[in-house]
Amino acid sequence: MATILLIVICIAFIGLGIPDSLFGSVWPAIYPEFGIPVSYAAFVSCTVSCGTILSSFFGTRVIARFGTDKVAFVSTLMTAMALLGFSLSGNLWWMMLFSLPLGLGAGSIDTGLNNYVALHYKASHMSYLHCFYGVGVTLSPWIMSLALKYTGWRQGYHVLFAIQMAIALMLLLSLPLWKKMEEKDPVEEEMEILSLKQILRLKGAPVSLLVYIGSCGMEAIILGYGTTFLTQSHGVTPSDAAEIITFYYLGITLGRFLSGVISSKFFSEQILIMGEVITAAAVVLTLLAPSATVAGIALFLVGFGNGPVFPNMTHLAPIHYGKSKSQAFIGLQGAVAYAAFLTMPVLTGLLIQHLGSNIFPWILTAAMALTAVSTYVILRIHSDKVPKEK
Repeated sequence: MATILLIVICIAFIGLGIPDSLFGSVWPAIYPEFGIPVSYAAFVSCTVSCGTILSSFFGTRVIARFGTDKVAFVSTLMTAMALLGFSLSGNLWWMMLFSLPLGLGAGSIDTGLNNYVALHYKASHMSYLHCFYGVGVTLSPWIMSLALKYTGWRQGYHVLFAIQMAIALMLLLSLPLWKKMEEKDPVEEEMEILSLKQILRLKGAPVSLLVYIGSCGMEAIILGYGTTFLTQSHGVTPSDAAEIITFYYLGITLGRFLSGVISSKFFSEQILIMGEVITAAAVVLTLLAPSATVAGIALFLVGFGNGPVFPNMTHLAPIHYGKSKSQAFIGLQGAVAYAAFLTMPVLTGLLIQHLGSNIFPWILTAAMALTAVSTYVILRIHSDKVPKEK
């Protein structure tokens, strides 16, 4: 039963990843049709991010009231209907309207399922869960690229809507499994509703949040301006740069998969350190890269090293803060992570605009340093909670 439910949750995380990398891949086809400037994509992405931040922060209250199972189903259904709404939109205003349920649904799925797996499953399962997220963010641009080549962007959204609806139906049919699991291990009954002030007073919580700002900031910087760096600093074509960036996605997915494999031998704390050593070396390689090929390898290694940070830190939340408080912390963690996704590309864009694309590796270096230092501090703060042997 637990294994079947874990498979359901992993498939739901594919659905979480589908919208995250989709809009950027289809926007070049949308804005000429709507007759608007390319920069207007920010209105849609900001609306999605604001909805995600809100639902992440207030998700604890909703999950405590209705349960993770129902929230996951309704939220997935919301994202599916939002994708359908995008396909039917005739102007930017309609897209912004449908962006709100897309963001609200994504935040609820993310925080609810992350905490559920942290409470009920092993560290390896958390890494595999986020590996499936990598499948989602890789799958949707590929499907959309086929649609753009053979039919059109609206048809691509129709296909992804159908996939998301199938995942929502799966979650609806799985509701009895969740109930049986809760009867066996009713940890969610202990969930505490905490205010922002109470969460920040948890031992080391502000430092933990800095880890997410640095780690998710690196991801946002690469997704937002990785292709710009490759085209302007290494002279590759936009299409070649887009292909090279896919290796970053691959690095994230492989890093999280390997994290799950080795979690039977190493603690989450050890995996975090190993991953960040790899990330630091990769960022230095990005600074020194003599060619686009080496820069692509460096970005792959950044994804490979940084990928395990989010799932392993999330797995540690119940250990560091207790099972009853972990949902509240993970909700705030999700809000902070999405805030980093919202703000870091803006800051990076401004710096590149005024200083040139060669500043890109230095911004990555700053984000990596923040991640590494805050990880070291939080592991020292909670060093008494590390098991003595595996």
